[in-house]
Amino acid sequence: METSPDHEHRRSEAALPFEEALVDRLIDDAHLASAHELPRLLERHVDALGCSDGRAFLADLQQNALMPFVDGDVNGQATPLSVDSTLAGWVFQRLEVRLQDLPGEGVRVWIPLLDGTDRLGVMAATVHDRGALGAGDGALMVRLRRLASLFAELLVTKTLYSDTTVTLRRSAEMGLAAEIQWSLLPPLTFASREVTIAASLEPAYEVAGDTVDYAINRGLVHAAVFDGMGHGMQAAQLAVLAVTAYRNARRGGRRLGETAIAIDGALNDVFGIDGFATGILAELDTATGELQWLSAGHPQPLLLREGRFVKPLVVAPTLPFGLSTVAPKVGVRIGTEHLQPGDRVVFYTDGAIEARSPDGEFFGVERLTELILRHLASGLAAPETMRRVTRALLDHQQGQLDDDATMLLLEWRSGNEGAFSF
Repeated sequence: METSPDHEHRRSEAALPFEEALVDRLIDDAHLASAHELPRLLERHVDALGCSDGRAFLADLQQNALMPFVDGDVNGQATPLSVDSTLAGWVFQRLEVRLQDLPGEGVRVWIPLLDGTDRLGVMAATVHDRGALGAGDGALMVRLRRLASLFAELLVTKTLYSDTTVTLRRSAEMGLAAEIQWSLLPPLTFASREVTIAASLEPAYEVAGDTVDYAINRGLVHAAVFDGMGHGMQAAQLAVLAVTAYRNARRGGRRLGETAIAIDGALNDVFGIDGFATGILAELDTATGELQWLSAGHPQPLLLREGRFVKPLVVAPTLPFGLSTVAPKVGVRIGTEHLQPGDRVVFYTDGAIEARSPDGEFFGVERLTELILRHLASGLAAPETMRRVTRALLDHQQGQLDDDATMLLLEWRSGNEGAFSF
């Protein structure tokens, strides 16, 4: 008697251990799932674990709220959760699983959603028998955490083909210049055994001239911060061209000085003397901790070590990128600093320190470094630290920045620590 392929698949699945069968089923379901179908896929697989009400909440661009990612038919009825005043927000901030008692219903499990170390949001599921969870590493808890990890990977993959999650994460209409910038950005968080990177950009929906870029390659980390002249579309175009020229030179094997000349030439060819961008280019040797950097008319990076501010990393700057007709970029000066394991370097644009309070007080370098050090000392991970510093910056200027404010925190690690405590 012949058997159908579907029958053979069910029989082979039934022969698999429960754990493998669940993973296989999720993979099979995901192959033909579009982004907007992911909420129902999550619900089905939470149900398959004997739980209910599986749901994901995705962080908005400014990481102020966790937006419910539910089926489109009911999305308008869902309420965002505050990152700063809810249990779900606490899980997002601290990257730790938490349980919420539901009298008469069981317990709600809240789990971070991470793409590597980039925080996407949180996942929730209701467990009706608390005892079924066991200890922190009980079988059901392990399965829920594994489901959260797989679901996070699906979110990232399916977002490449859809506007669903991109739109969900916006709480306001985005300007065209900001649309250009966000489409170019790498993930704002990365961590490995050797390096941690965390960046932030504000204002998120009108950001124009500021941008960051980085690449993690064998033995070498590349990082850059750019600030295009002015505001609006021209500033965005300057920043986009600077990053594209940077990537082209970097991927062509050029080192810092050559890369600076290539960026300068690209901006000058397109904009002449009518447009320029300041910037910092840096390279970190992950084997030795040697940091090299150059400044094109940009604020100098800040070195933090063992919980204190050590010094600005000063090198003689060149003119901003794009002004080679004014003064050709020859003999670009490159600074060198030998970092110690655990050292952090802060790159920033002038908007991060020149934000003014209503009475005219600048935010300043001292306040910036003090806040970063305080939050890191309290045990917060780098991305949460940068989120809180950005919130403080907005509060200082009462929520409305006059200039873009961008920051990038780079930490060199000894290789023996974990990327995050999770």
